[in-house]
Amino acid sequence: MFKRNKHGIQIKTPEQLEKMRAAGLVVGRTLELLKRSVEPGITPADLDAIAEKAIRDEGAIPSFKGYQGFPATICASVNHEVVHGIPTDRRALREGDVISIDCGAILDGWHGDAAVTVPVGEVEPQLTELMRVTEEAMWRGIAALTVGRHLSDIGYEVERYVRSQGRYGIPQEYGGHGIGTAMHMDPWVANHGRPGRGPRFEPGMCFAIEPMVNLGTDRTRVLADDWTVVTLDGKASAHFEHSVAVTHNGPWVLTALDGGKARLATLIEQSTQKSQQARTQAESGGDDDPGDAGL
Repeated sequence: MFKRNKHGIQIKTPEQLEKMRAAGLVVGRTLELLKRSVEPGITPADLDAIAEKAIRDEGAIPSFKGYQGFPATICASVNHEVVHGIPTDRRALREGDVISIDCGAILDGWHGDAAVTVPVGEVEPQLTELMRVTEEAMWRGIAALTVGRHLSDIGYEVERYVRSQGRYGIPQEYGGHGIGTAMHMDPWVANHGRPGRGPRFEPGMCFAIEPMVNLGTDRTRVLADDWTVVTLDGKASAHFEHSVAVTHNGPWVLTALDGGKARLATLIEQSTQKSQQARTQAESGGDDDPGDAGL
């Protein structure tokens, strides 16, 4: 039996979080290997074989393979494919493509799950920007995982950042999830919505945070293979994901090799600077600024 809160969300002990971290590091190291392996001429099936060997060499099990009939170790989604692409050797990657690689592993009964989108050689600037926006949105969502905040704050922060960057589509029907002794656990984690709703975060909760952002419409469809999700307008999509634990010291990114320290430190510094600027403006403006009246 595992401890759960009143909303049914699994609560991990510190010892169990260490096991989650071990599984997460298998995924993190595998994705780093796959990122280095992406180049023109390689096929998604080649990447799948690399991933399976890397995971099994660490004594772990690919969590995607066989999951509800999925036939591979990774999901490999190219260009307009949003998520759940089945890796094949029918088409080699070409210069200018982007590929989203989603990877999961089970170690000692605990799951890790993460995803990256990788450029194939030189890509168009709009694709580079799409990847940047999606990854940054993920980190904004991760930064919301502090004790006392609410589940919906993740999606709020993700959506708020994406909307601030331009006209992008956020598929409404796909999102993150709880993770622990199973890959997909309650609750579902939306990439949109209003803040301050849903369960409050407690230490020991773990979530997979995974925004998907499209270059065009947010509308999607599923191909005849019953897995691959593509954008309805055929424009490119990006997908980033990390598994994250809530702790008293802030988010612990279980699938990031540094635990998320570098990126979260930057976000905290930026937040502190903004707060200081706001205080300075308030102190210098005082009551003489009529623009503050009635706000």
